[in-house]
Amino acid sequence: MPDAAFIVAAPDARGPTRYAILPSPIGDLLFTADAAGLTGLYMTPHKDRPAKTAAWVRDERALAPAASQMKAYFAGELTAFHLKLAPVGTDFQLRVWRALLDIPYGETTTYGALARRLGNANASRAVGLANGQNPISIVVPCHRVVGSDGSLTGYGGGLDRKRFLLEHEAKNAFRLRP
Repeated sequence: MPDAAFIVAAPDARGPTRYAILPSPIGDLLFTADAAGLTGLYMTPHKDRPAKTAAWVRDERALAPAASQMKAYFAGELTAFHLKLAPVGTDFQLRVWRALLDIPYGETTTYGALARRLGNANASRAVGLANGQNPISIVVPCHRVVGSDGSLTGYGGGLDRKRFLLEHEAKNAFRLRP
């Protein structure tokens, strides 16, 4: 059972976008949130990273729990995030993103296996597209999905970062096992 929880809120109840930037071993991370929860976690650069607008409010305090957990993740001390997640997406995207939360820390799965788990073995391309649109990187672990032959495939933050995250988790999963 995943520890992070998805929250679905009406757009008018979400409030302004709050943001914070956290330095990390893979570069600066941009966190975004609204009243419902964490809406995004993006790398610099990152495919499909939203452009900051004048309406955004810098608020490190509101995003302190996410930043603190991310620091613990990179320190090898955290294997599961405990955050309210509020990504915006289609029903199918939300189903895929929820399924990503079930991939254990330090392990990988394939697009095909994820499609089968969602009940449609022929949907691996659609799963791949939804995976690529995941707005909450690392916390919703899209980096744990690999090609059918085990190869690293596209990642919004770049394949070098995907490789780093997978190696980081593999090393710490072994170290943290009882």
